[in-house]
Amino acid sequence: MKIKLFIPCFVDQLYPEIGIATYKLLKKLGLDVIYNEEQTCCGQPAYNAGFLDESASVCKKFMDDFDGEDYIVSPSGSCTGFIRSSAPELLQNGIYDTKVKRVSKKIYEISEFLVDILKINDVGASFYGKATYHDACGALRECGIKTAPRTLLKHVKGLELLEMKEAETCCGFGGTFAVKYEPISIGMAQTKINSALAAGADYIISTDISCLMHIDGHIKHSGHKLKTMHIAEILAEGL
Repeated sequence: MKIKLFIPCFVDQLYPEIGIATYKLLKKLGLDVIYNEEQTCCGQPAYNAGFLDESASVCKKFMDDFDGEDYIVSPSGSCTGFIRSSAPELLQNGIYDTKVKRVSKKIYEISEFLVDILKINDVGASFYGKATYHDACGALRECGIKTAPRTLLKHVKGLELLEMKEAETCCGFGGTFAVKYEPISIGMAQTKINSALAAGADYIISTDISCLMHIDGHIKHSGHKLKTMHIAEILAEGL
């Protein structure tokens, strides 16, 4: 099976190791991975900041880069959610209308792709520690991703998956929300951290590195020993 790999700009510029882990995982599963080196951003940052014309311009390039019959896989629930839910509205009633509808039906966050499309529950990974899973807003609320990440993590050798009470609560990042409403954002991050600690976790895992970056910043500021890891990094461990 051929898949097109979309590495979000956030991963590409700040956390390339997540992109490498995603590629490694997909190749180990025997997939023909196509990476277009001309790819850039999906348009979500500009869209969330209210710059709709700029977002549309970037989004059109995404459609040109990823149009086709192959699946598109990404280590980001928020970018996947943007292409599925916001891009069709952003580019409707224009020459990209048909293209965006086609592309939006072919993109998947990596955990849902593995479980829902490939029907894989165990990738053969091993990682030793106690972890809890954070439901990122984009993955949960825009893509409906809930069970797939947990299914995969439960099959990781050596990993003890613990459910925290505030798993579905927003971490407080929300792009510019963390800048515009800093005190509220800080409080939300601390609630997430406290919940993970109460569950007895050593790691917080999620589908979105933007959430994890935000949470990790507050972990380091508060001096806790918690660590954050993207789900692609966990699933690529030991392969």
